[in-house]
Amino acid sequence: MREVQGERLPKPVGAYSVAVVSETANLVFISGQLPIKDGEIFRGDFKDQVKIIMDNCENILKAAGSSLDKVLKVTVFIKDMTKFSEFNEVYATYFNKPYPARAVVEVSNLPKNAEIEIEMIAEK
Repeated sequence: MREVQGERLPKPVGAYSVAVVSETANLVFISGQLPIKDGEIFRGDFKDQVKIIMDNCENILKAAGSSLDKVLKVTVFIKDMTKFSEFNEVYATYFNKPYPARAVVEVSNLPKNAEIEIEMIAEK
């Protein structure tokens, strides 16, 4: 296993790697990403939060030698399911068919009191 590192990647806010690559399984595991912009949680428009996370995930995948086209599974944690359609509207612009498998789960709280967190698994 190797840690994915890069200058344009968000920094972890705890004891975890932003992403790791399993060289034997040829998979990239992205830890849950919050809407981190310029080192801080972005608290603005919800759609912008989703875009920031998706852009960060895209940068992480590139640094790992992968891409959004190789994402197999996405898990989304959202504090307010009434924002699902806003999330889905932005999310859909990042993927083409066949879409990755996905779960969206409403939660009561997230780290740094974020509104949304997204994790991914992709092929390398």
